[in-house]
Amino acid sequence: MRILTAIASILIIIGALNWGLYGLSKIDIIENFFGGWKNKFGRMLYILIGLAGLYSLLYVIFA
Repeated sequence: MRILTAIASILIIIGALNWGLYGLSKIDIIENFFGGWKNKFGRMLYILIGLAGLYSLLYVIFA
């Protein structure tokens, strides 16, 4: 479970940095490097970041 929590934390940090940069200067890291929603890998990354947030929320509530 430690590894899963570490991976989720890294994905959440990437997501937070992405939203922060987008809010400040409309730079979307995932869009620029991975193609965003146009590319299957970019779409999968967005989904993984969302699942990492959900996992962390459940971890905080039930741990």
